[in-house]
Amino acid sequence: MSRIRHIALSVPDPEKTADFYVKTFGLRRVGKTESVLASGVYLSDGYINLALLRYHNDEVAGVSGGKDFVGVHHFGFQVESAEAAKGSVESNGGSFFMDLPALKDTLYYEEKYRDPDGIIFDVSQNGWATKPE
Repeated sequence: MSRIRHIALSVPDPEKTADFYVKTFGLRRVGKTESVLASGVYLSDGYINLALLRYHNDEVAGVSGGKDFVGVHHFGFQVESAEAAKGSVESNGGSFFMDLPALKDTLYYEEKYRDPDGIIFDVSQNGWATKPE
């Protein structure tokens, strides 16, 4: 069975938001990102990776409201086979959205899809950080 292991929030200030969740719920910082897509902080409770992201432009944000959207942006499934998941997604009405080719050879490579309602979700064989780097 695939597992939900990642939730991403689009936020105006990832550091400020991270401080809130660390102080309020005791989540731990497990990483940072500065990519062509977004700047952000990764937190975890030890099971789920919570990405707090500030997208750089409307196109890569891919949602109504663009880079200024604030809220739940996407979530991610850890799967045994990304190739099998792609076939399943597409045969059930989902569609490929984008991947991160610059990161394809890294541990945290993911592919992005849209479900039939347009909601973005990620698929990853390796999952996301849940422990400090």
